[in-house]
Amino acid sequence: MTRSLSEDQVRRLRLRSQRLTGDRPRDVHEVVRVMGGIQAQDTAASRLAVRPRGAGLDARAVRDACNRDRALVRTWAMRGTLHMVTAADVGWLIALLGPVFAAANRRRRLQLGLDDDRCARGLRAIGKVLGAHGPLPRGELVSRLAGEGVAVDPRSQAPAHLVAYAAMRGLVCRGPDLDDDEPTYVLLDDWVGERRAALDPEAALAELTHRYLGAHGPATPADLAAWAGIGAGRARRGFELVAGHLAEVAVAGAPAWTLAGATVPRPRHGGPCVRLLYRFDDYLLGWRGRDLVLSPRFARRIQAGGGWIHPAVVVDGRVVGTWRLASRAGDRLTVTVEPFAPLDGALPGLEAEAADLGRFLGATATLAVAGGSPPARR
Repeated sequence: MTRSLSEDQVRRLRLRSQRLTGDRPRDVHEVVRVMGGIQAQDTAASRLAVRPRGAGLDARAVRDACNRDRALVRTWAMRGTLHMVTAADVGWLIALLGPVFAAANRRRRLQLGLDDDRCARGLRAIGKVLGAHGPLPRGELVSRLAGEGVAVDPRSQAPAHLVAYAAMRGLVCRGPDLDDDEPTYVLLDDWVGERRAALDPEAALAELTHRYLGAHGPATPADLAAWAGIGAGRARRGFELVAGHLAEVAVAGAPAWTLAGATVPRPRHGGPCVRLLYRFDDYLLGWRGRDLVLSPRFARRIQAGGGWIHPAVVVDGRVVGTWRLASRAGDRLTVTVEPFAPLDGALPGLEAEAADLGRFLGATATLAVAGGSPPARR
């Protein structure tokens, strides 16, 4: 019989699926693997997304995994946006999703003067330049491409689209960050070597679906389609491929699925679960809609327009405010919380989260709550 879940039960399940409660990985690579990938358009935000999902990790560990150990790869994957994924996963993810977004972006490339012939010449030139001189920041890469007879206007969006196209074709990925997190680019084969796995298309779709539900259940095929950026038919097929590993539940009277064996966590005792989630966090991007966790009344406080997702204060799975992080003199930070309403009983959790943010960033954090709540120092 299908079990009906309350909204509170769904939120508790999703918090645990997101590794925001319960056992948390002690390795950066494992955090990214179980999440299926972490959005990485904003480099600082991608690092901070690891903090609440890992046990005892810090920003240096994330930098090292990306820049030194090459355990993680930044490339264009889900939704055609830059993500941080594991080196083992990048091969099958790009083979599955790259052609989808390369085709979807063709019209924009044509508007920028990147027709099919120019893109083909661009890929050959990128391979030659990065093979000889990589890693390179984008400006230097564009300059060297001009020397190979492929000139693109550095003041336009053409360079960004050409590099993204090369990544979607499996040629390049992000390399080590320079000062101030300036990205560089490298050949994917050189950066990852033999570590990336290959899967046939059906097996890759099944793996994507299984990984998605492990980090987002309960969820539906429509949620998978929104998160991955794939068509509804492919998302339904993904659920069919892993049907033997799923359990059906009812959410607000509609069917949804978890991985088999998932149990609803019990309500917390000793205070609410408080999490400070930074920009573009997957807890706000991982499903088709946000009404379960964010009241429509406050939705524009989190996403005022476009694709920008602001930091969120989450208490027991609900978004109850925003926050911002500002540096002070030396190694001191201020974490300023702006609640939508009084946060009764949540102050100890906010203090603990602010302290952990400071620890993660190697600084001392001071908490300030708008509206007159007393600040706490850690």
